[in-house]
Amino acid sequence: MYRVAICDDEDKQRELVKNILITLSIKTNIDFEIELFGSGEQLISYYEQYGTPFHILIMDIEMDGMNGIQTAHKIRGLNNLDEQIIFLTSYPEYMVESFDVMTFQYLIKPIAPIILEEKIIKLCQYFQALDKKFMIIKSAYEEIVVKYDDLISIEAAKSLTIKSKLHFITTNHTYESKGIISDYAVALKDCNFLQIHRSIIINLLHVRKFASGVVLMSNGLELPIGRSKVKEVKDVYTKFMIMKVE
Repeated sequence: MYRVAICDDEDKQRELVKNILITLSIKTNIDFEIELFGSGEQLISYYEQYGTPFHILIMDIEMDGMNGIQTAHKIRGLNNLDEQIIFLTSYPEYMVESFDVMTFQYLIKPIAPIILEEKIIKLCQYFQALDKKFMIIKSAYEEIVVKYDDLISIEAAKSLTIKSKLHFITTNHTYESKGIISDYAVALKDCNFLQIHRSIIINLLHVRKFASGVVLMSNGLELPIGRSKVKEVKDVYTKFMIMKVE
């Protein structure tokens, strides 16, 4: 499932792009979750309210109010760097300016459906190659896609109502889900994650320092290291840092 935002101030253009994606989904069995936005302001408001990123942003450049490039700058400024942006425009002179926001593709209107389909398929192939770098968390009634590098820790949480409750703490949010902490420890052991306590897994990328049986993470949290794991944690982290330097 790929999350796609279509941002254009013209209703017909939004529907056109949406229908191209629906047709592509039928032909290729690629699933898209599509959200429509009538302005750059609406898209920015969504990010500020929900924070859940999209895989692909398909945006017009010339829009009333905030234009597409301004919108993209704002989204990048919110530390959303992984979204792949496709600009659709009638104005080729914006192409050079669009490079500043790490644009995947710049397409001139009117859009030929087959061209947009080709670009979307390439993007999906790119995301498939990155699958091992992402995790899907089932939180409440939705599925959240989290990049491994953004995940700081996974912690078992006590709950009287939810069995095997887990907190997935990222750089921006904490998501609640269910699962067995040891299962995640096994699944993530080759991805820079380490179980430091019977109820805690950390991402080594976010370790800042060790002190007196605790580890300080990038978000300021101090997490306890199990007594039996102190030596293992220090050894693993030392090897991780050596490999990182090399």
